[in-house]
Amino acid sequence: MYSQPTMEQRIPLELLAPAKDLACGKAAIDHGADAVYIGAAHHGARQAAGNSLADIAELCDYAHQYGAKVYVTVNTIVYDEELSAIESLLRQLKQVAVDAVLVQDMAVLELCWEIGLTAHASTQTDNRTAEKVKWLSGIGFERVVLARELSIDQIRQIHQQVPDVELEAFVHGALCVSYSGICYASQHCFGRSANRGECAQFCRLPFRLEDKHGNVLIDRAHLLSLKDMCRIDFLEELAAAGVCSFKIEGRLKDAIYVKNVVAAYREALDRLIAKHPERYRHSSLGSVVHFFTPDLQKTFNRGYTSYGLHGREKDLWSPDTPKAVGQQVGRVKEIKGNSFTVATVQTFANGDGICFFDGRELHGFRVNRVEGNRLFPQQMSSGLKPDTVLYRNHDQAFAQQLDGKTAQRTIPLRIKARLEDDKLVLEMSCLERPDIQVNYVSQAQSFEPAQKSQAENQQRQLGKLGGTAFHAEQIELVPPLADTFIPSSILSAARRETVNRLQEELARSFSPRHSYRNLPPSTFHLPPSYTHHWYQYNVSNRQSARFYAAMGWQQPAKAFELGGAGSESKLIMQCRHCIKYELGGCSRQSNARKFDEPLSLVSADNTRYRLQFDCKQCQMNVYAE
Repeated sequence: MYSQPTMEQRIPLELLAPAKDLACGKAAIDHGADAVYIGAAHHGARQAAGNSLADIAELCDYAHQYGAKVYVTVNTIVYDEELSAIESLLRQLKQVAVDAVLVQDMAVLELCWEIGLTAHASTQTDNRTAEKVKWLSGIGFERVVLARELSIDQIRQIHQQVPDVELEAFVHGALCVSYSGICYASQHCFGRSANRGECAQFCRLPFRLEDKHGNVLIDRAHLLSLKDMCRIDFLEELAAAGVCSFKIEGRLKDAIYVKNVVAAYREALDRLIAKHPERYRHSSLGSVVHFFTPDLQKTFNRGYTSYGLHGREKDLWSPDTPKAVGQQVGRVKEIKGNSFTVATVQTFANGDGICFFDGRELHGFRVNRVEGNRLFPQQMSSGLKPDTVLYRNHDQAFAQQLDGKTAQRTIPLRIKARLEDDKLVLEMSCLERPDIQVNYVSQAQSFEPAQKSQAENQQRQLGKLGGTAFHAEQIELVPPLADTFIPSSILSAARRETVNRLQEELARSFSPRHSYRNLPPSTFHLPPSYTHHWYQYNVSNRQSARFYAAMGWQQPAKAFELGGAGSESKLIMQCRHCIKYELGGCSRQSNARKFDEPLSLVSADNTRYRLQFDCKQCQMNVYAE
């Protein structure tokens, strides 16, 4: 006989959303996120997205009422003089009940051990092999955020070899061209460390591509700029491969981005869970109603890619522009004075952002006025010509729609009311967590029989749950309650008290249960590049250096930021993206295009960066000579 799997037997799937600030964090929860990640006041890998302890505490309270979680990023490398401030920060985060901390620096991990905070290994720890994930688990990380570059097969192999570790994978948002945590281009060129949250986006700059003789193969293009990731169509494959947390990038994005993207992925994950209810379940509480139709094409993107999810693929890059182009909306039909008409089936609104390519240069403008399919821009561009393809990178009507209340998330309750020995008894239970139930018993008093049925008023008073996280899915009035007159004030007071008790019980049920393991150090084989470039361990303080020494390894050189690269030829990027592959020159391709190597990227100030193609690893390396 078939038996329904228990909640514990089903795999919880977590939708993890970014929070630039408190408002974005609440918007993410409202629109269906099971967890959010947010930067602390400092050392959060996005220097422009720090948040006060008070805001993080408020976000925890808000999220926890739905059983949702809050993870805080403390995932930069740390200098010796900063360790005491980091320790103080971690202790404060423990006090406000954050659910986990994302960590890169091993000194921060040891502080988490000491304080008793759950630690997740940030993608900044360069997590691309089963061996590395196993090692990270062995030193106390409960979850590992995988490198974005991994394919489905690689993720599956990691899960099969390390099945007890939670795997978190990015599914949407901007892509770094280098494996995270080992990109030193911004530090090398601008003195702004990506590992310190100060990335200057070197990869979005224009370069020319030259061969070893100085012949220009491509002139002035954004050769390292990638499209954005979108894996919404592959969530089922990712879950089957072992991913339990689906992460949206964007801690610098606004609330409109968060609402739209979270809503789109919430609906997709809901469909997946409904398809396989015997295997998967939600990881937080509450049903969400969206008051708009999510559309990922209307959110900032550079074009979308699944980023090699099924193996090496072409067209990962966005060489013409690092900016958002948006949806194609038509072509210029006729230009007349300070306006033009568009051949299109789309409708436009005052304030729309329109852009187009003039050659390889992207130009854009705001629409001042719309008359049907005739647009009046703020300023006419000389580059506009009949038949020019137009794109909309800001949809004013969509933005206005998302600016208001766009979702409602509530937890369904079952309420049962009865009389017992002249006392009003209320029972409330959470339909999504039937194990959570609370009771309220009023003081004994004399209730008079009613002249007519009180059912309508009693249900109305007991169902007034506005301003809470709940809605009354079922209200049962046990006879003879409906035939008894009970003042509305008594019903309301009983409802409020029972709701308070239920909130407290849910809070206890979902309060963080930190588990940490200060285990004997384990070892793993060092990646070849690490043994040649020891600065890739990003050791920036004495405590971290001692940690690695305890592994039995030769002490790594100091971090790149502290001069660990010395005067050698500096490996500043390792990329899955391969320019030679994009140009048809991969040695594994038939009739591959031949180049006089080494190839070099040359920046606008004529600084040269040598490209090395490591075909065994299917990887492109960028060196600063």
